[in-house]
Amino acid sequence: MSLASVFRDNPKRRYIMFGGKGGLGKTTFSAATAYWLAQQGKRVLVFSVDPQASLSDIFQRDIFGKGAVEIMPNLYAQEIDADQHIKAYQDQIRKKILDMYGMEQIPDEIESYIQAASAEPAMEESAIFDQVVDIVVAGEYDYYIYDLVPLGHALYYLSMASVYDQWISKITALREEMREYEQMAARISRKKETEEDQILRELQDIKYRISTSSSILTDKEKTAFFFVIVPEEMILIDTQNAARLFSKYDVPISGYIVNRVIPPYLMQSEHLPDYLRNRYEMQQQYLAKIDSLFGDGVLARVLEMERDVAGLPMIERMAKSMFGEEKL
Repeated sequence: MSLASVFRDNPKRRYIMFGGKGGLGKTTFSAATAYWLAQQGKRVLVFSVDPQASLSDIFQRDIFGKGAVEIMPNLYAQEIDADQHIKAYQDQIRKKILDMYGMEQIPDEIESYIQAASAEPAMEESAIFDQVVDIVVAGEYDYYIYDLVPLGHALYYLSMASVYDQWISKITALREEMREYEQMAARISRKKETEEDQILRELQDIKYRISTSSSILTDKEKTAFFFVIVPEEMILIDTQNAARLFSKYDVPISGYIVNRVIPPYLMQSEHLPDYLRNRYEMQQQYLAKIDSLFGDGVLARVLEMERDVAGLPMIERMAKSMFGEEKL
């Protein structure tokens, strides 16, 4: 089975994720896959949920915080600016307070609370997750390619859906209980009922958006998750551990891509440095171990390139290394 065949045999898989330890090539593979699909007429969005995003570097375009930027026909890239999203959220809270209480400005003590709440350690992840929900629910593209953060953070990100869903479910239940009690009271005004209905509808809309995103992340028919690995001992151990953890969230693992494989033709050189020859021999041992561990799950071996992948010509080379000449 090849990487291209996974896409070809599963046409409903629109949500593609690349995950693994930091620095292994997730962003490069995300960009190359987006390029491969776009070349075949598919409308593709590749976006990063990593605060240390590098899609701008790979595409050689300043895209951070600018929404979906067209890189070439059918290919769009987006780097999420969590700070920008948090600021917009703060402004929304301020406006609601001013409208609700008829104030001209926010009192200092309330402003301090807004600032403190936005400085919560989980606020950045929450802001990123909220934007991911917006992107996915909008449904404007044929394929969505997630450039995930390193494994530990990725697990946190994937668990956010269930955390949000449980929280919204509790708040919605409380709101419905409050409405029942209020409707029993004779003094409730018609205006009050309308306001409560609006609040409940807003909560239900949030719950719908979150459940939609959550179901996508664990839908084996719609989602493909690929682990990026390199032939090194610690990477293999970390990947096995991560795969077990991902199974707890029912994330559908579609295969493994081996990156930075030393090209065999180099061994034909009479002047090859001992260091490189030893690295090659070491890699052969780990490549055999990878085949033993993951078997048919290994979809591609990508050779080490002579320079960094940046710009469309190098991205095209990487796409050919990953997919060959195969098409959808």
